[in-house]
Amino acid sequence: MFPRTNLKDQLDRVKFKKTSNEDILKEVEFIFSNVDAENDTILNKIASGDDMNFNDFNIDKLESSKIYHIKQIEQICINYRLRFLDSKYFKGKLPYEAISKIKTLEEEHETDLRGFKIMAPSKLFKLENADDPLLFAPIGNDYYYLIHKWGNDLSPFRRIMMWPFKTFENFVFFILFSALIGTFLVPSGFFMNEDNYTTEFILLYLFMFKWIGGISIYYGFAKGKNFNTAIWRSKYYNA
Repeated sequence: MFPRTNLKDQLDRVKFKKTSNEDILKEVEFIFSNVDAENDTILNKIASGDDMNFNDFNIDKLESSKIYHIKQIEQICINYRLRFLDSKYFKGKLPYEAISKIKTLEEEHETDLRGFKIMAPSKLFKLENADDPLLFAPIGNDYYYLIHKWGNDLSPFRRIMMWPFKTFENFVFFILFSALIGTFLVPSGFFMNEDNYTTEFILLYLFMFKWIGGISIYYGFAKGKNFNTAIWRSKYYNA
């Protein structure tokens, strides 16, 4: 009934709100035009590690529709409670199509790609699953190139379900709203005479707020959970 959420489509919506394909290509072209001897030295130092933050792409062969800035990736990760981590933390299996595309890119751009990143739900960095991972390679200056997307699209309700965990303010509002709904569900006069409805409502609301808030906080601390804004690049299991 409800269409599932395609993460690439969501990234494109964020991306094209403020930028155009021409602007993106100009920015990336500027990045490549400013690679000097100092940058070459840095690249040589980190060429063999997973901390690679730059790949020597051929600007003329890049597809602007697949270039995303870290801020655009961050926004999607926060909205849908996703992680954006080094590929070495990914516990799933890369599909053949992804490996094939990496080889094709390396041949087309005559380079050895490194520093891969994957955007996916937290569970995919611990368990084998298939829930819309996206594979990126760094271009430089906080820009990333989308290599491949695989798996199933996200549930259309994931953004709504993860909204309370987006920020601390969202979490508090969710508890206040949940307590209000819970209070309205209790029949009038259930605890006190109906003549004291206002007093009963206020006391019951405070009880509901403490009850729901207490359970939520206990669960959060017990599980070591954190908010979307804090975990989207965290490599720790309990975040």
